[in-house]
Amino acid sequence: QECPRPVRPPYSYSALIAMAIHSAPGRRRTLSQIYQYVAENFPFYKKSKAGWQNSIRHNLSLNDCFKKVPRDEDDPGKGNYWTLDPNCEKMFDNGNFRRRRKRR
Repeated sequence: QECPRPVRPPYSYSALIAMAIHSAPGRRRTLSQIYQYVAENFPFYKKSKAGWQNSIRHNLSLNDCFKKVPRDEDDPGKGNYWTLDPNCEKMFDNGNFRRRRKRR
């Protein structure tokens, strides 16, 4: 007997990224840490193919709310950190990360 497939969470990729960053110490994460957060907290993405990771990268690079921060010299490792632009914090007031309804 097959297990039912997990249901897609009601969050946009931008919201998933923001949740990952909000939950991190220092409010910053690397790309691989963002992937890890999403996969660990949302079983739908753990079971899905890698297409969602492409969508995460796309959102990070095109959404002005996400800022790339270089690593410190004493912090070896791969990739930059990503943070949330302070001007975008209000988009996720009171921890509301759900998709916004489109206005008609």
